[in-house]
Amino acid sequence: MPAVEATIVSTAMPTIVADLGGFRLYSWVFSAYLLMQAISTPIYGRLADLFGRKRVFFAGAGLFLIGSAACGFAWGMVPLVVFRALQGMGAGALQSIPITIIGDLYSPRDRARVQGWLSGIWGIAAVIGPMLGAFIVEYLRWPLVFWINLPIGVATIAMLALFFEERIEQRRHDVDYLGALLLLLGVGGPMLVLVQARGLEGWAIASFLVIGAVSLVALVVHERRVKEPIVPFKLWRRRVIAVGNFGGLGTGAVLMSVTAFLPTYIQGVMGLSPMTAGVVIGTQAVSWSVASVAAGWVMVRISYRVSGAIGGLALMAGAAMLIALEPGHGPLWAIGAAAVIGIGMGFSNTTFVVSVQASVDWSERGVATSSNLFMRTIGQTLGSALGGAILNLGISRYAPEAVDAVNRLFEPGMRESLGVDGIARLSQAIATSLHDVYLITGIVATAVLLITLRLPAGLSPTRSARGA
Repeated sequence: MPAVEATIVSTAMPTIVADLGGFRLYSWVFSAYLLMQAISTPIYGRLADLFGRKRVFFAGAGLFLIGSAACGFAWGMVPLVVFRALQGMGAGALQSIPITIIGDLYSPRDRARVQGWLSGIWGIAAVIGPMLGAFIVEYLRWPLVFWINLPIGVATIAMLALFFEERIEQRRHDVDYLGALLLLLGVGGPMLVLVQARGLEGWAIASFLVIGAVSLVALVVHERRVKEPIVPFKLWRRRVIAVGNFGGLGTGAVLMSVTAFLPTYIQGVMGLSPMTAGVVIGTQAVSWSVASVAAGWVMVRISYRVSGAIGGLALMAGAAMLIALEPGHGPLWAIGAAAVIGIGMGFSNTTFVVSVQASVDWSERGVATSSNLFMRTIGQTLGSALGGAILNLGISRYAPEAVDAVNRLFEPGMRESLGVDGIARLSQAIATSLHDVYLITGIVATAVLLITLRLPAGLSPTRSARGA
């Protein structure tokens, strides 16, 4: 469900914006979902360690399905953003707990292979998402983009209830509610400033930044004192976990350059259909799937470092292709860039997850896995927020008189009403702004490679690091 959600919505968003208006809130549709997913992921991970995987998954899945149903009934962009936040609160369980369960069921050697296949299944779902999204917005109604989750979710809950058995120690636990609140404030304040800085007064920006900074400091102090912290920072002292988490932060940001903003380039700048944008996103998912399986093979036979380095190099190559993207290149160039970045995501993320899980035991596996996914989602949130801010700022700078006409640019039937000059001016403004976004993507991709090279030499699912 998270895989389909990530791609089906990005493909449908230009059409949704054309119907509901509110282009300035475009990035918030992604950011609200990703922010709440990021905040809830470590909470679900810790709760899964305390109360078991199964019941925590059911709670998160139910919340996700309620949010999905509500999104389809949204009557404007503001309600849509609110319902996406609700959806994201449940999504934290859907992404982290299944990966944690795989870590429980398999040995380190088999875990690399199975996590690779799990990422492959994620990729298959992500292929279905953009194609289905493009079909729905062209031939049906966009609310079905969200409602398609309902039958899938019910089937998922039923299967887990019937076939997954776990034994957990029944004892009293102290849930760190204050830590969860501090995490919400510490991450949410800076994110709000990043997304809406241009529309906020100076005092509001300063207030949100101060609240965020104070909350994060208080979180660190608080988590050192509680018995069962929601964010156990002591895990970050382990080199493999620190590398995996910071690497995940970078890959999350790089991912949004494709899923959130490449459809905008294809439809807004190139004037192509949602179906074409769906093909581009789907190509990334296919290459991600293949690379994830290959990463499992490389990790077992060589090392985590080599597998991760392959991913980092691919991310850099894909980012370079996006930087060089021009409207005249056509969709094939965009497809190629998405495919190369997909290879980088498959190698990098599979390496990070498997190496992190191998460094902990059962009682910490949920929170360790969720911490990695948390950082990846924070990266996605940062990438979406920063990219959206750059895009909005660029349009206001390069085509200030046409800002209100952006919504019409993404709807083929309304696009022609802008006239040749209007289309050219707006398209150029979007292209120039997204070029700046992709320059930042290139810097982040380089950072991911450098971080990955900090993994211990020779460390793999079957071998300890040389000299350890």
